Amino acid sequence: MDILKIATAGSVDDGKSTLIGRILYETKSLKDDQLAHIEAKSKAKGYDYMDFSLATDGLLTEREQGITIDVSNIYFSTEVRRFIIADSPGHEEYTRNMVTGASTSQAAIILLDARKGVIKQTKRHFFITQLLGIKKIVVAINKMDLVGFDKAVFDKIVEDFKVLVKSFGKADLEISYSPISALDGDNIVTKSDKTPWYNGLPLLRILESIDVIEKPLDQDVFQVQYVIRPRVAELHDYRGFAGKVRSGQVKIGDEVKVFASGRTSKIKAIEKYGDPVESLSQNENGTILLEDEVDISRGDTLLTVKTQIPNSKMISANVCWMNPESLTPGKKIFLQQGIHRVIAKVKNVTNKLDLETLETSATSQLHLNDIGNVEIQLASPILSESYENNPKTGAFILIDEITNNTAGVGFLN
Repeated sequence: MDILKIATAGSVDDGKSTLIGRILYETKSLKDDQLAHIEAKSKAKGYDYMDFSLATDGLLTEREQGITIDVSNIYFSTEVRRFIIADSPGHEEYTRNMVTGASTSQAAIILLDARKGVIKQTKRHFFITQLLGIKKIVVAINKMDLVGFDKAVFDKIVEDFKVLVKSFGKADLEISYSPISALDGDNIVTKSDKTPWYNGLPLLRILESIDVIEKPLDQDVFQVQYVIRPRVAELHDYRGFAGKVRSGQVKIGDEVKVFASGRTSKIKAIEKYGDPVESLSQNENGTILLEDEVDISRGDTLLTVKTQIPNSKMISANVCWMNPESLTPGKKIFLQQGIHRVIAKVKNVTNKLDLETLETSATSQLHLNDIGNVEIQLASPILSESYENNPKTGAFILIDEITNNTAGVGFLN
C-alpha cells in the first residue's frame, strides 16, 4: 500500500485542525480515549458539537489560543492507501514552519474560509507550494455552511484562485476544488446533499485518487554521506561510500566522476543493507565501491559520466527568508545542498514578491517570511542545475553562521 504525504496550508481560523480531526474521525483513526477527551473538552467549552481541532493541536499554547503553531505529522489510512499529513501553522509569523512541513510533501491541501475567499496568506502559501514543486493541489473551500452552501460564493473563489494559478502555477499542475464543511463533515468522505451543484469527488476520495508515482530523473546523482573503512583484517582493502541517490540511477559498471575534483572511476560493486545489489534508484540509500582508490569524503557527489550538471560559485535563487534578522548584501552564511555545506556571502538582494499585487518589486533586503530573488557568492562550487529541471539537487537551505539555525530555504533559478 503506497503512502501519500500531504502538506496543509491556510490562514488562521480557516479550519485546518478541524478538517484533519474530522478526517481522523471519519477514517476511524482516533482511539476511544481520544474521542472521550475531545467530547469532554468540547462540553467544557460549552460547545454543542465535537471540536475535532483538539485531535491535532498538541501544544498547550495551541489549545489555549485555538491555533496551530508547531508542525506535526499525522498518520491515517483508508482501504486504498496510507497518508501522512504535515499539519502546518496558518499564521504569517509561522510561514517558515509551513515551508518545513511542505518540503517533503507530494500534494497539498490549501484551505480557504468561504467567507473570506482568497487572501494574502492564501497567495503566500500557494506560491510556496509552487516553489517547492508540489504539483498536486486540492483547494478546500471550508465553512460553506456559513454561506448557505451558495454556489456563487464557491464559483467566485474558484475564479479568484485561478488568477493565482495563471500567475504562479506550473504547466503540469493538477488542481481540484472542493466545497466542504469540516465542522459538519459535508463533502469530506461522502457527497453532501447540500451541494447538489457540485459534481466532483468528496475530499478524501480526491486524496485517494492522486497519483504518487514519481518519475525518475535523467541526471544520475549519488551524494556521499559516509566513508566506510571497517579496519578489520578480512576487510583490509574495503572502502565503501555510503549515501543516497538524489536523482536518476547508478548501477554496477557505470563510469562515474567525482564532483568537484573531477576524478573518474567505475562502480565495481553496490550494497544495500549489507547485501549485494545490481543498482540503486532515485531516493534509495546504499554503498558504492569503486575500482580505483579515489579521494572522496562526506558531501562529495558521484555523477555518471553521461550526466551533465552545471556547477558554479555564483548562484541566483528564489529564497524564502525565515530568520528575524533581515537578509542583506554582505551577510555571511552557510549554504547546504543536501549534506554538502559551503561558506557563502550574499552578493545582492534583487527583488521580493508583493503578495497583494502578485508582482515583484526592487529591494535591498528580505525580512522575516519575505520571498525574493538573491544572488549568492560561494567559497566553492555547488551543483547549480535549476530547481525546475532537477528539484532533487536544485534546493538548498541557508544556515546562520552564529546560531547554526536554519535561516532560509532557496531554490536555484
